[in-house]
Amino acid sequence: MLQQKIANFSVANNYSIQYQWVPLEKISWQMQLAVIAAEDQLFAQHHGFDWNSIEKAILHNQQSSRTRGGSSISQQTAKNLYLWHGQSWLRKGLEIPVTLSLELLWNKKRILEVYLNIAEFGRGIFGVEATSQHYFKKSAQYLTQQEAALLAAILPNPIIFKANNPSAYTKRKQKWIMQQMNNLGKSYLNNL
Repeated sequence: MLQQKIANFSVANNYSIQYQWVPLEKISWQMQLAVIAAEDQLFAQHHGFDWNSIEKAILHNQQSSRTRGGSSISQQTAKNLYLWHGQSWLRKGLEIPVTLSLELLWNKKRILEVYLNIAEFGRGIFGVEATSQHYFKKSAQYLTQQEAALLAAILPNPIIFKANNPSAYTKRKQKWIMQQMNNLGKSYLNNL
């Protein structure tokens, strides 16, 4: 949040931050499952790093001009909480011990709770509660599967992808996330 505030200060002095923390119990299970389905389907099984996803991302990025990420929810939480945005070997190097620390000190539910409360969902909109209030005028605990999948679909880059004006690509991704949520099932959350 601080990095975005500083970066946007020189661009526009009217930049403001919308943010409200809520405990995991006040976030709909659909939203919890949507981010897992979209970002890290092996979240319950790995210890901070999904090595297969990282390898696939590296291979893809070597062959394509379109960058693909391979970071787990734990890695993204570490980056969002303690590090900075951007792609550098220094940040990636620091991300490893920070992610391992989170995995040692917190359980998966706590990591998911922090991730959902600090992720950026739009310009100046941080955390799922502020996001739900902004886009749907309701608390995050009442998000439906469709709404949750839409929010998860914009997470890779919420400045480009918009929840209030979803592109055809975002709608396709939303539909894919809903299919993945159905495949994983609500019981997946019991494994956290």
